[in-house]
Amino acid sequence: MADFFNSLEDGWTIYLWLVAGAMIVMAAVYAVRWAAKNDQFDEDIKYVVFDENDRDKMTAEEFKKAMEVNKEQEALREEYLEREYLEKEAARKS
Repeated sequence: MADFFNSLEDGWTIYLWLVAGAMIVMAAVYAVRWAAKNDQFDEDIKYVVFDENDRDKMTAEEFKKAMEVNKEQEALREEYLEREYLEKEAARKS
């Protein structure tokens, strides 16, 4: 293997670096695209950790926002779970 690399012309490593760089850029684009499609950039997600016991730690407006976000996230969760169940049922039937 070392003989093969020694037999190559000078400057071949730049092509290796270009291919590696292109693969890294493609992986990053794919990851960002996946994250955008799967609701990973939701800034309100920080409110999901709060519940009724945290009322005294927040302003009334923040608490209201947290409770709204919790309801929305629970609805999304139910939707995703239902979709996953239906996909599994369809795959099982076929």
